[in-house]
Amino acid sequence: MKHRVVASPAGRIHLVEQGVGPLVLLVHGFPESWYSWRRQLPVIADAGYRAVALDVRGYGRSSKPADPAAYRMVELVEDCAAVVEALEESNAVVIGHDWGAGIAANAALLRADVFRAVGMLSVPYAPRGGPRPSDVFAQMGGEEEFYVSYFQEAGRAEGEIEPDVRGWLAGFYAALSADTMPGPGEPSPYFVTRGGGNGGRLRDRFPAGRLPAWLTEADLDHAAAEFERTGLTGALNRYRAVDRDWKDLAAFDGAPITQPSLFIGGALDASTTWLADAIEAFPHTLPALSAAHILDGCGHWLQQERPEEVSRLLVSWLESLRD
Repeated sequence: MKHRVVASPAGRIHLVEQGVGPLVLLVHGFPESWYSWRRQLPVIADAGYRAVALDVRGYGRSSKPADPAAYRMVELVEDCAAVVEALEESNAVVIGHDWGAGIAANAALLRADVFRAVGMLSVPYAPRGGPRPSDVFAQMGGEEEFYVSYFQEAGRAEGEIEPDVRGWLAGFYAALSADTMPGPGEPSPYFVTRGGGNGGRLRDRFPAGRLPAWLTEADLDHAAAEFERTGLTGALNRYRAVDRDWKDLAAFDGAPITQPSLFIGGALDASTTWLADAIEAFPHTLPALSAAHILDGCGHWLQQERPEEVSRLLVSWLESLRD
């Protein structure tokens, strides 16, 4: 795999690429890096594509602006477009997971001139609309605070995570993995007790004692080392920009994505169940949807929990775009 850095509106974006052929851009989510696509890069390349995974702005070896406004969706979309231009390509297929799915969807929506198709893993496309996001999140959970609201205050989540990055990541990955996530009736890892104190941290609800089957000690070491070097503020600033997105994208309220699209979700992933209405709306919001796959017994980390299956689905879809 070839590592390189290209210029973008953020300053620089770190890429890992493999193969030759039509460009496929892979965008990771929180809290990960290009490394989350390590299993798909060689498979996509072997199928005859130029597979490229980036470190999103604020992560890994990419630039990390201090201003939370620099993590608005419109800025991250322009990073993706800048990558395509820097690689001297005229267009690309963009595929994202978690927040990367949102970035990929908005890249297709805002830059249809560059992104000819879009794949989304875990988080389905839901057009902009409704009340301001922070108001919606603030009303969730009753006596408990939703994790997106918890992430809003600068320094608060960092204070929980950064003293023990490796332990926090291990717990977070386990909490959202099919084989280690909390069972029915156990406290949800997506909420904290309001007002702090005992139970007022996300990590207090994470599983402890074992890693999910997909996560090796070496994989965890790699993820922890990146965030120990950079801190978590760049990654968390994406959550702190959601209200700015709501304003920026007002002209796209309810807008469909008209390019060919693909969705893959995990049956045990909260993103799939919470956003079931968005999936049901795909005939209207994704009129050129090729397929939607829900993987039984799979959690949130799709391309790592089910690498062979996800790679096969992605390559099959990419091949369909050649017709």
